[in-house]
Amino acid sequence: MKRNIWIFGSIAGAILVAFMIYATATCYANPEKFESNDVVGYIGFILIFSLIFVGVKNYRDKYSNGLVSFGRAFKIGAFIALIASSMYTLAWIIDYYLFIPDFLDQYTKHVLWDAKQDGATAAELAKKTEEMADFKEMYKNPLLVVIITYMEVLPIGLIVALIAALILKKKRPAAPSATLTHA
Repeated sequence: MKRNIWIFGSIAGAILVAFMIYATATCYANPEKFESNDVVGYIGFILIFSLIFVGVKNYRDKYSNGLVSFGRAFKIGAFIALIASSMYTLAWIIDYYLFIPDFLDQYTKHVLWDAKQDGATAAELAKKTEEMADFKEMYKNPLLVVIITYMEVLPIGLIVALIAALILKKKRPAAPSATLTHA
């Protein structure tokens, strides 16, 4: 089971890291707009975490004689999600602290630009500016950066693990009941 979890968790994690690096590079490619697309990002997360289905099914079919309980399936999926999310978080920490320490400045400009485009009032812009300043202050604590990054991706993996466990669980069929015959 451990080998299966490490293989599928590492594959999902490598793809998540590549996806994150690509998305970040795309944002920086147009610094005026700092374009990002959260919908595409979360759809990408869901597609990447679909490897949980493959990992659980692989375990069920190859290592467990075609049977897996809901609990075992969820455990496998959750560990795959945890490994992938840990790789994503580690890559973000490295990327943020070593290569893009101005990310929050750029992101703040983008958030305020979006708010202006949506017709935010001066009071709303001031409130949004204060929120972003608070977020930037929070981001100075590396532990909070880790927690925030995990919360960005791990819940999606856990939801996919839950769905995979519900779909892929397969229990041993019940033994046929003996019927008594009277002569």
